[in-house]
Amino acid sequence: MSANDAPRAQQPSAAYDSAFLKACRREPVPHTPVWFMRQAGRSLPEYRKVREGIPMLESCMRPDLVTEITLQPVRRHGVDAAIYFSDIVVPLKAIGIDLDIKPGVGPVVERPIRTREDLAQLRDLTPEDVSYVTEAIGLLTRELGATPLIGFAGAPFTLASYLVEGGPSRTYENAKAMMYGDPELWTDLLDRLADITAAFLKVQIEAGASAVQLFDSWAGALAPVDYRRSVLPASAKVFEAVAGYGVPRIHFGVGTGELLGFMGEAGADVVGVDWRVPMDEAARRVGPGKALQGNLDPTVLFAPTEAVEARTREVLDSAKDLEGHVFNLGHGVMPSTDPDALTRLVEHVHTLTAR
Repeated sequence: MSANDAPRAQQPSAAYDSAFLKACRREPVPHTPVWFMRQAGRSLPEYRKVREGIPMLESCMRPDLVTEITLQPVRRHGVDAAIYFSDIVVPLKAIGIDLDIKPGVGPVVERPIRTREDLAQLRDLTPEDVSYVTEAIGLLTRELGATPLIGFAGAPFTLASYLVEGGPSRTYENAKAMMYGDPELWTDLLDRLADITAAFLKVQIEAGASAVQLFDSWAGALAPVDYRRSVLPASAKVFEAVAGYGVPRIHFGVGTGELLGFMGEAGADVVGVDWRVPMDEAARRVGPGKALQGNLDPTVLFAPTEAVEARTREVLDSAKDLEGHVFNLGHGVMPSTDPDALTRLVEHVHTLTAR
């Protein structure tokens, strides 16, 4: 499967008229929909229990476990959408990249990509490489019914950062050195990753995902001119490859306030906003024709309930004139977050925005 394959338009699912999908389409909603990045994860005791003794990558490849973990926050919090439980490096592992997710560190790549010869590690992704994804999404859509399932993938720049650095980085010196010093190799690397990412998203959509999100977690490390010249084309290729399915496409990055306009240009229907930019200002930067997602600071959830509710109202007030708004945190749920605070937050947003 390549990014150039013509996608087949999805038939409307049971989730089509959900508040989440309506907001993504900028249609009137009964209430502002809520979901959280990393909602299925370490903040939930039931998650820690089922994951006990099971390595992260293995847990992403077991359909029964993926199904249970993905459903946990829907049951507990009453969120308006589920997000498929996986990791952004899963498609890289599936095509044979020698990597592992080390506790307390993150993804570590045995043989980083630094030369043109190293590109040979990146073969095409086929549906057979990730058959467990197709199986898990089939199980999930049957369980979720009218609740939408969001598929996701890591964006080419963020995947490239891991592959070139060999693991997490604060400075991205090797990735940026390639981007600045060998732009032809950099472009070819991101182009291959765009094809792999598009293929991974296609598998999820064809299995039944109602929307997809592209995580460009580390794009905030880039200057706008570098993002536009060296990153945007690859992200745009991913979004274009899945455009024909007709499912909402969400684009999210951290520290990307200066990039919001360009991220909108890449082709997403919904642009995710972290907590650093108010929603009304984000709408101005992104421009018309896009829904926005965000953007409560995740650390607010450690404050007393009254403070959480006050800051939530500020976010909702800032978003009141948007064409479409999906309430979310400005980044993922932190592991030590009280799950009850998330449950209260969902109920509070639903109550405040009931129409």
